[in-house]
Amino acid sequence: MPKTTAEKLTPTRAKLSVEVTLDELEPYLKQAYKTISEQVSIPGFRKGKVPAQIIDQRVGREAVIQEAVNHSLDDFYQAALAEADERPMGRPTADVANWPDAKDPKSTLGLVFEVEVRPEFSLPDYDGITLTVDNAEVDAAAVEAELTKLRERFGTLVTVDRPAKTGDFVELDLVASVDGEEVDQASGVSYEVGAGNLLEGTDEAVETLTAGESTTFTSQLLGGEHEGRDAEVSLTLTAVKERELPEADDEFAQLASEFDTIAELRESLEEQVARASVFAQGQQARDLFTETLIEQAGIPVSEELVEEEVHRHLEGEGRLEDDEHRAEVRVSSEKQIQLQLLLDAIVEAEEVTPTQNELSQYIFQSAQQYGMEPTQFLQAISQGNQMGVILGEVTRNKALAIALAKANVVDQNGKAVDLSEFTAVDTETEDEGAADAAEEAPAAEKPAKKSPAKKAAAKKADAADDAEVSDEEAAKKAARSAAAKKAAATRAAKKAAAEAEAAE
Repeated sequence: MPKTTAEKLTPTRAKLSVEVTLDELEPYLKQAYKTISEQVSIPGFRKGKVPAQIIDQRVGREAVIQEAVNHSLDDFYQAALAEADERPMGRPTADVANWPDAKDPKSTLGLVFEVEVRPEFSLPDYDGITLTVDNAEVDAAAVEAELTKLRERFGTLVTVDRPAKTGDFVELDLVASVDGEEVDQASGVSYEVGAGNLLEGTDEAVETLTAGESTTFTSQLLGGEHEGRDAEVSLTLTAVKERELPEADDEFAQLASEFDTIAELRESLEEQVARASVFAQGQQARDLFTETLIEQAGIPVSEELVEEEVHRHLEGEGRLEDDEHRAEVRVSSEKQIQLQLLLDAIVEAEEVTPTQNELSQYIFQSAQQYGMEPTQFLQAISQGNQMGVILGEVTRNKALAIALAKANVVDQNGKAVDLSEFTAVDTETEDEGAADAAEEAPAAEKPAKKSPAKKAAAKKADAADDAEVSDEEAAKKAARSAAAKKAAATRAAKKAAAEAEAAE
């Protein structure tokens, strides 16, 4: 086994120096001779049948050694990680510190890898930790608000002859001009006054207008060829409608729910508001729990990983030059990396693995959110190499629920808060495929070389990205199971959606 010397450059970055003898390189040298033999054309020899000594004469022993190094980098890198007991968190770099002398059988190959690694920290004791959350408020106003939302869903729009006001629904004709030239127009646009999802200035322009009246205002265009430019917008209001709500009576209860009376519906809404209040307490407790543990653990953060995430985020938004937003994204990226490290530590401490049911439900609910069938969703994430990401998310979520269940959560009055529903996890026997997949650590990314072997190392890096989805079979099985459990997952999704809506 090659000799590895590990050095911590920072709490989050390691340097691995590897010394490889020619004997240890020999298997790769044999493969290098075979590869070169299939590539070169030498008179008197068929491709793939050129002897090693002829290759040494015509191509050179140095070229053979370089080819061998190209194909051995990843193996030596993985061996060095294992020997140093380091867990990579980013793409490494690789340099050849010294090449072996082709004429000296005792010479060695020197490799140097540098990579961002998981920092060392002590996981704080969270068993029995006390968390204080807000009181769960279930008052008549909250119940009435939920009833109003339900009535709005069954409301009807009625045309009125008066100036528009906030909450009305209007129909608009819009024409946008830049430098006196018409660049865009839309007719019959339906808009709720006050929604704020049209051009900036629309609400101010519409209010006080009656049907048939027009006005103009200046606004910045949000898309198209002239995106970002100020345009003069001509607006004509063609109709004003207000929403009439049905009476909150027994007839409405029968129309909008499974209940026969409005009293039963109100009672159900009160229970829904109560569940939403507990759900809100659970979210608050979860945030307090993770923030407290992160602060106590003092988890170091890799500046390189943070900068990569910030750049990726800002580039996606087209805001690379926005320094103020960059600072905000940097803070959130640091917290997200710390949270992932914390949850990974809890996963190990609690020996968490997801069950088949948990994977199935996650896949089905995610597919439902995107309006896709589970098999279609599975195909999409498979093509995007996201299997490992999904498994990691399910595992971390479960670990957080298990750990939070061990906390002592109380409200402002010191009353214990029951979060058993919020922290519930699947207790069935863990599926062997899911367990095996969860235990498999994602393969380390391959070195991006600075040495002459850079091209081959890049190919190795691409192979590593594919290796990260070694748990694909478990996820596929989960998706197949998801389709079979569609009805149960639908009920769970509806319940979660209702509670989330109530929490808002």
